Amino acid sequence: MLTWLSLIVLALFSGAAFLAGRRRAVAAAEGRARVLHSLPDYYGAYAALWAGVPAALLLLLGAMFGGRVEDAMLQANRPAVVQALEPDRQTVFFSDAQAIAAKASPSEVVYEGELKTALDAKVAEARRLQTLRTFGMLAAAGVLALAGFLVAIPRINAEFRARNRVEGWIGVLLIACSVAAVLTTLGIVLSLVWESWRFFHSVNPLAFLFGTEWSPQIAMRADQVASSGAFGAVPLFAGTFLIMFIAMLVAAPVGLYSAIYLSEYASRPVRGLVKPLLEILAGVPTVVYGFFAALTVGPLFRAGFNALGAALPPGPVATYLMEVQNQMALVAGVVMGIMLIPFVSSLSDDIINAVPQSLRDGSYAMGATKSETVKKVVLPAALPGIMAAMLLAVSRAVGETMIVTMAAGLQAKLTANPLDTVTTVTVQIVTLLTGDQEFDSPKTLSAFGLGLTLFVVTLTLNIIALRIVQKYREQYD
Repeated sequence: MLTWLSLIVLALFSGAAFLAGRRRAVAAAEGRARVLHSLPDYYGAYAALWAGVPAALLLLLGAMFGGRVEDAMLQANRPAVVQALEPDRQTVFFSDAQAIAAKASPSEVVYEGELKTALDAKVAEARRLQTLRTFGMLAAAGVLALAGFLVAIPRINAEFRARNRVEGWIGVLLIACSVAAVLTTLGIVLSLVWESWRFFHSVNPLAFLFGTEWSPQIAMRADQVASSGAFGAVPLFAGTFLIMFIAMLVAAPVGLYSAIYLSEYASRPVRGLVKPLLEILAGVPTVVYGFFAALTVGPLFRAGFNALGAALPPGPVATYLMEVQNQMALVAGVVMGIMLIPFVSSLSDDIINAVPQSLRDGSYAMGATKSETVKKVVLPAALPGIMAAMLLAVSRAVGETMIVTMAAGLQAKLTANPLDTVTTVTVQIVTLLTGDQEFDSPKTLSAFGLGLTLFVVTLTLNIIALRIVQKYREQYD
């Protein structure tokens, strides 16, 4: 809370520095803004940046890492009575000391005798460290803000290149954001690779990639039944792509035809009404789609297939249809396709509208009808963007979890039957990492193996899609 208040005060101080810098620039030009190298607002922005940015960085760094430094200092000098405890008990001891110092709820462990004396001493030390960290950080930020203001203001004159300096600050910010994005991606990939490497030390990669049985149950004792699990990932990827395929069968034609209608055939009032209604679907939480699938679509499909089975002559097909349950790949795929319609429709509509009108006019001048123009001119011109929309929908379908959990079940089954219960890679990752897990177990580490494999598969699909777009891309003047 104190950090946020400090940032608000710093923002107000930066605003005052902006006004002071702008006023000084106008005064240096004697009221004639034309003689200034830059606009007056650039001079104010220069003073505000110097007054606010370094101090804000200090406050943020202190908020992120100050607690860790405080923990290290608190645990640097451990009393002998604390050193005699087991490592877990020592961690609880120092956590309780910090919680009591911060007036939070400590654990339920009771301390007596020398441990109570040591705890009271550490609580007092923790309070001193917290006070020192808080007020020291605020004082340093205040001094840094004032120093930045005093550095910036004297530099402002009519010849000062304020615009170049401000754009330099913005360039540094953009570079920092780019580096952060690259490092974040690199960190994700490296963490997946490292944990997957640990997993593949315990499980044969070929058995994982080509195995057809998924049962990641590791026994707690050697004499238990099924003491070794089965880590064949083929059923998971089969279920993932089965549901994705069904979803795209629903989303691709409906979304694309909706986009063609809205951009080429619909009147302005109809477009203004239908397009927002379609995009409302994008704002519905996936758990709502999951409830819709489990409570409405699932029972409806089951009743339909059961009725069809009852109407057919007695036989294996009729018996199978009469035993169909609510949870099936078809239900998850259809509902997921409904969820993906606005992604395909909205992006395709924007891409089709971006096709130059001159192409349509040229087609009409050659005697083509509207449908011929759409089919042979507009869609080929918009093909790269439409492929991007489809790729986005595929990525969204591959990563969906809630709908599959509620509508398709959790059973890993190698099947292409849309009426069977299946599971997907993302559902299994969530299942494996739910609750308190020991990260030395192959069962838990298999989630990282699945994540890395899914990453490679989606990357391969992206590369294939880009190659398709490049091959069929047409250049239009």
